[in-house]
Amino acid sequence: MSSSPQHSSLITKDSNSGSDESFIVERIYKAVMEQRLAPNTKLNEARLCETFNVGRMRVRRALLLLSSQGIIKLHSNRGAYIACPNKSEASDVFAARMLIEPPLVRQLAQKSGDFDLTILTEHIALENIAREKKERTEIIRLSGEFHTKLAQATGNKFILRMMRELVTRTSLIVGLFGSSENASCPDDEHSNILKAIQSQNPKLAEELLISHLNHIQSGLDMETRQKPQDDLATILGSD
Repeated sequence: MSSSPQHSSLITKDSNSGSDESFIVERIYKAVMEQRLAPNTKLNEARLCETFNVGRMRVRRALLLLSSQGIIKLHSNRGAYIACPNKSEASDVFAARMLIEPPLVRQLAQKSGDFDLTILTEHIALENIAREKKERTEIIRLSGEFHTKLAQATGNKFILRMMRELVTRTSLIVGLFGSSENASCPDDEHSNILKAIQSQNPKLAEELLISHLNHIQSGLDMETRQKPQDDLATILGSD
C-alpha cells in the first residue's frame, strides 16, 4: 500500500468510483504506520466525511477495507476503532511466520536456480533508496513486502496469500509498537538472507531468517500504549 502524489487530487472527487476509498485507506494506514493514530482511536464517520469531503457510503467502504486488512476493528453499535493487538495476538502472528518462512527460504536456497530471484534484488534496491531518504512509512511497507516477495518467488499462490495477511498484521503491530529506530526490518538482514539463497546455502538462509524474525519481535514494546486521539481532521488532513 504505497502512497502517491496523484492521490491528493482525489479528495474532492466523490463521483470517481473507488478513488476516494483508496485515498482514505492510504491516509489512515499511513497515519497508523507513522504512529500518529493510536490504538483504540475511534474513527468517527461524520468527522471522516468532513475531513475527506466525501459521503458516508465512501467512508464506510473504506472502513470495511481497513477492517479486512486488520488495521481497524468494527464494533456493532459502537463504530470503528484503530486495532489494538495484544501480546497473545502478536505472538501468534510471529509463531505462524516461524512455521512458514524458514522452510520457505530453505526451499529457495536448495533450488535457487529454479526460481526468479530478480524480484528480490530489485526490491532490496528500493528498500535502500527508502532508507537513504528516511521515508519511515515506505521503509515499513517495503520491509514487509520483501517477505511476500520471498513467497512470490516460490510460485505458490496459497503461500503468497498467507504471507500477505501475516505481513499486513505484522506491519500493523510494528507500526503501533515499534520505536522510531526499530520500526522496520534491520539494515542488511534482507540482503544477507538473499545472499545465502543465491549461494545455495539453505542452512544459513534458514538461520538468518529465524534470527531476523526474532530481531523484529524483540524490538517491539507491547507495554507502551499511546492515548487515543480525537483530532482526526488534523491527523488525516495533512500529507
